[in-house]
Amino acid sequence: MSVLKHQPLLPDLPVRRVEDMGLKELERIRLILRGGSVIEWRRLHFKKRNEVDRFLRLCQIDTTRPHDEEWMRTVLGDAVEYLRKTFDYRVAAAVADPAEIHDLFLYASGAKEPKRLRKIACIVLKVMHVIQHIEARDLLFKSAVSEAGLAHLVSERVMAVAEEMQQKGLRIVEFSDSIKTRESIISKLIAKKESVAAQIYDRTRFRIIVKERMDILPVLYFLTQRLVPFNFLVPTQTENTLISFKDVIAENPHFAKYAKDLHLDLNYEDRERKGGNRFSGSSYRILNFVADVPIRLDAFLPPPERDERTRKGRVTLALCEFQIADEATAIANEKNENSHERYKQRQREVVLKRLSRGLVVPKSKDGTALRLVNKG
Repeated sequence: MSVLKHQPLLPDLPVRRVEDMGLKELERIRLILRGGSVIEWRRLHFKKRNEVDRFLRLCQIDTTRPHDEEWMRTVLGDAVEYLRKTFDYRVAAAVADPAEIHDLFLYASGAKEPKRLRKIACIVLKVMHVIQHIEARDLLFKSAVSEAGLAHLVSERVMAVAEEMQQKGLRIVEFSDSIKTRESIISKLIAKKESVAAQIYDRTRFRIIVKERMDILPVLYFLTQRLVPFNFLVPTQTENTLISFKDVIAENPHFAKYAKDLHLDLNYEDRERKGGNRFSGSSYRILNFVADVPIRLDAFLPPPERDERTRKGRVTLALCEFQIADEATAIANEKNENSHERYKQRQREVVLKRLSRGLVVPKSKDGTALRLVNKG
C-alpha cells in the first residue's frame, strides 16, 4: 500500500540558500548537528498562520480533516490536564482552548497577542510533543502494519523526497536506502552492552552523499522542510565528526548576529560529553542523526467515519537513521582503517570476545576464535 496518497498536501517551496537563512533555520540545523531536543527550547519561530499550517502538514496532520482536528484537541486537553493536575499550573483559556490549533504555535512564537502567553504555550506544546510520541507508538502496536511493512512505507516517503531534492537542483551524488539485516542487528546488540532491541535506531538507514561540503546545510534544511519535522529529531543519537556548529558560524559570518538569540550559548557543544562510534576508524568523518519520520496509517485503519477508537490518532513514527557526508569525505571514509569491512571486523572481534569470555569455544577455520579467547 502507498503512504503517499494519504499524506496532507505540502505547498511547494524553493530551496533555501545558506545566505538567506536566519535564526529559525540556524536553530533547526543546530538540533541536527548536536542531537538536541526541542524540550530545551524557550520559543518557536513561526510568524504567520500558513507557516504553522505547513508545519502541521509536514507532521502529517491536516486540521481541515475533522478527525485530525479532533485528535489534536484531545492531545491538547491531555497536556493541559497533566499540567494542572501535576503542577497546579494556571493554563489560560486562550491556550487551553484556542480558536484554532494554529494559535497555540503563534502564541509560543510570540507572534500573537497577548505575548504574555508565550511561556505557557511553549510549556503546553512540550507536553503535547511527548504525548504525541506516546500516541504514535501505541498506534503502531495496535495497527496491522508489520515492521517490514512500516520500513517499506517510510522508504517510499523518503525516496520520494530524494527525487524531489534532485529535481530542485540540490547537488546530491548519492541517496540510497538500506535495511539492517538480522545478523547485523544481533551483532550490534551483543557488541553494545547498553543496547536492547528497541534501541536499534538504524534498522532503516538512508545514505546521502552531496557534491561538496557547502551543499550539506541546504540539504539538511530541506529535509526539515519536506520530510523530518525539526521536533522529531531523536535526542542524543547524533554522531557528528563532520561539521561543528562553530564551523557553521565561522564559515557563514551572517549567522553571527543571531548568536545572542540562540536557545543555547555558542560554547554549549564544547561542554557536552564527546561520544563517537568505537568501531569506526580514527579519521572517519560523518554526520549521522536519527529521526522519527511521521507516517499516516490510514490504509491500516477503519475509515474515520467508522473509527470507533477513543483516540483518533492516525499518524505513527518510524525511526530512521540518516548518514550524510560530502563526496570527498565519503571516498576517504572507505580507505584503509575506515573501510566498512574493517569496521565490521572490529565489531566482530568485540562480539566474539563477549560471547567467549570464560568459555572454551570451537576453533574456527582460520583460528580466529581461539586467538581471541586467549587474548580475553
